[in-house]
Amino acid sequence: RLESGAYPAFPGVLAHLEMLEFRARREAMEQEEKERREEKSAFLKAKIRELRLRRDQLREKLERLEKAQLGKEGIPSDPPLPSPREVLEWKIRNLRELLRVFRLTGISGKLSKRGLSVSFHTAFEGSFLDSFHLELLLRPESREFRIRRHSIPPFIPLEQLSRKFLPSDLRGFLDALFRHLNAFVGRRQQLEQFQEQFSDRIQGIPERNSLCNLLSFRYSIPGKSGNGAFRVRLRYGDAGRSLPTEVAVT
Repeated sequence: RLESGAYPAFPGVLAHLEMLEFRARREAMEQEEKERREEKSAFLKAKIRELRLRRDQLREKLERLEKAQLGKEGIPSDPPLPSPREVLEWKIRNLRELLRVFRLTGISGKLSKRGLSVSFHTAFEGSFLDSFHLELLLRPESREFRIRRHSIPPFIPLEQLSRKFLPSDLRGFLDALFRHLNAFVGRRQQLEQFQEQFSDRIQGIPERNSLCNLLSFRYSIPGKSGNGAFRVRLRYGDAGRSLPTEVAVT
């Protein structure tokens, strides 16, 4: 020991200790880096195995689909038919869209569990007149509409229109039926207005049939030599229109 109380310096020993400490840190870092590489390598190998497994599964699934798509002797098989529930849901969606369109033209409807209820609101020259109602029953097993009950007048060709349009063309059926109803109400309203406005010139009571597509009346025109009377006959060849197609005056 020196007089100052300090220990003698050993440069060689300190340098050796520093070298050992540096080597230990380096080995620790190398070991840590090695462990990270091994961990990353193990993760990548596991990921590769997972991707290969998914590839094999997809390849097997694709082969099954290709075999199912091809029928015997390489002929493509028919696509699977939709279930009755899918067909019913598709019809309901179409009916909702159809009702939204018809609501602007005087037809309103409401879906129910059993089918469809439709109301026809007729009008003439901007005035609303009569309303008629119709209930259609939807049969899921046959996917067809059938008339359940209605308030349509018996002289409107309802059965004829249903045979022509149903079950394939519901829109065409409703449109044609509404056209017949509106035309009938329009012809009837024209006759009533004519009787009110020219009551002093009409002789007797005009004759008409139930459908109002055949009208006949006597009409007088005042003159100096007396009233001249004529018989007028109107025929509506198209029951879906409110204008006559033939006029005869005798």
